Amino acid sequence: MPPERSAEIAVGSLVRVPLGGRRTRGYVVEITDKPPRPVDKLRPVGPLVMKLPIFDEPLLAALQWAANRYVAPLSVLLERATPPNLANRAIEPAPASSASPPVSPLADFATAIAGGKRHPAVVFLSTSPDWLEALAGPVLSAGQSLMVVIATAAEATALGTRARSLFGDAAVIVSSESSAAEMTHAWAACQSPGRLLIGTPRVVSWRLAGLRLIAVVEEGRRAMKDRQTPTISVRDLARTRASLGGLGLVFIGPTPTAETVATGPTVIRGSRRIWPPVEIVDRRREEGQSGYVTLRALGAIRAVAQRGGRIFVFAHRRGYAPAFRCRQCRALRRCSRCGSRPEPGTTCVRCGATLGPCPQCGSEQFVPMGAGVGRIAEELRRRLDEDISAGVRVGSEADLAGLESQSLVVAVDADGLILGTHYRASEEALRILARLVSKVEGPSARGIIQTSLPDHPVIAAMRSGNPMAFLAAEVENRRQLGLPPAGQLLVVETRGQAPPEEELRQVASGVSVLGPMARVTASGEPAQRWLLQGRDLGSVRLSLRPLIQQWREAGTVVRIDSDPIDL
Repeated sequence: MPPERSAEIAVGSLVRVPLGGRRTRGYVVEITDKPPRPVDKLRPVGPLVMKLPIFDEPLLAALQWAANRYVAPLSVLLERATPPNLANRAIEPAPASSASPPVSPLADFATAIAGGKRHPAVVFLSTSPDWLEALAGPVLSAGQSLMVVIATAAEATALGTRARSLFGDAAVIVSSESSAAEMTHAWAACQSPGRLLIGTPRVVSWRLAGLRLIAVVEEGRRAMKDRQTPTISVRDLARTRASLGGLGLVFIGPTPTAETVATGPTVIRGSRRIWPPVEIVDRRREEGQSGYVTLRALGAIRAVAQRGGRIFVFAHRRGYAPAFRCRQCRALRRCSRCGSRPEPGTTCVRCGATLGPCPQCGSEQFVPMGAGVGRIAEELRRRLDEDISAGVRVGSEADLAGLESQSLVVAVDADGLILGTHYRASEEALRILARLVSKVEGPSARGIIQTSLPDHPVIAAMRSGNPMAFLAAEVENRRQLGLPPAGQLLVVETRGQAPPEEELRQVASGVSVLGPMARVTASGEPAQRWLLQGRDLGSVRLSLRPLIQQWREAGTVVRIDSDPIDL
């Protein structure tokens, strides 16, 4: 690079570069004073496209880690860190906050981070938004920045409203529903220190001037992991950024993931019980039960409706996806091989085992225990007075994000969650049930969970109001099975022309390769799916990169899912 341009261009600059007779955008990832070799035939870098740098060296290192982890081109990761439009001027910083944060262990942690101290990651167990002032106050008062990543646009907006009331223009809010202009304005605002950025998952790749702390709210939510390649997990990228950049890191919510618990974080409890007390209804003892909603739950709905309270009935799917029990002895139907909740049919969709008669009584007749939103709403209209059923809201997890406080919540089919067909089913059941009962508020508010597994560890955790004992046991179970966080999983999916399977098995030698599972897409294209499992798939990921690129160049559509949520 010519000396006169060394002050103009830095790591993270977006520039024009000559490529094949045309000029295209390029990212500066390294600056060196080593003279080029004669064989390099280098051409001079063109002008700056944008004056503000896209990334700094710690963020670049984190994005390079993500490119390897998720078997994706680095350019794709760099694009995620780039604002939609050009931003050539940083917005002036807001005045530093002078408010005194509340005295709490979380405020002490934030103060230490703002003072430049390194600290292990913190898990703050809470369902209240009161953590925001304690966490952001010390950082903003020091003229530094912090990032809060939250799952949905509705939640970002709600938390942003609270942040604006506390910290004024220092709070920057952006979500997946923001326009390109709004996203670019928010990104430019964060290029001056003293900002509180609240945003949905994409912002975890953004550069913030003066960044000292990253907070991730409910890191186990499905929205916190991309479904399309690269399937980035906010939790893992945030942890990598914090480690490489010497930043503070806090995970907030009632139920951290087993992956987070396995790292040994400092745990701070917001209260003795993380969520309100719950009532457990054992469906096996409901005599005369003829529907999905138990008589006890119906009585509670009538009583709360007469007081004018809000009522939410939760069904874990919008479609029809029930658990089943024996018509004769009422025992829950489970796969004898893997223990999961079978879907309707004669074989287990998780492990392929043949499902026989009830092991308790030999009956071959099974009846559904739960249903989707539409079926539950239909039953409530049939079994309740019209004026009562009209005031009952029935929904799924998608409705929890914007749900206001309730006087009564009812989980119709906890077993359908607990006995799901993926290895994270129990952990996810606890997370969803905790979110649900956290919506109850008021002196006579109630949370009811219907189950035929009253002694299951998930139900025991819901009774205790604390997830940590359950999660510690879950980490140990995963360790014995070689599943994350003790092991690693990688799903390789292809669509279109089938690639040579032996090429995949060759680069994955030394680890378990399951598959391929073949299917035909809705458009009639052939598709294949492999699952790779091992203690450490790092070398396999590196070997896969050129192979995947080769397949794509041949016209095959490839999706890589690192440590998938579902199998």
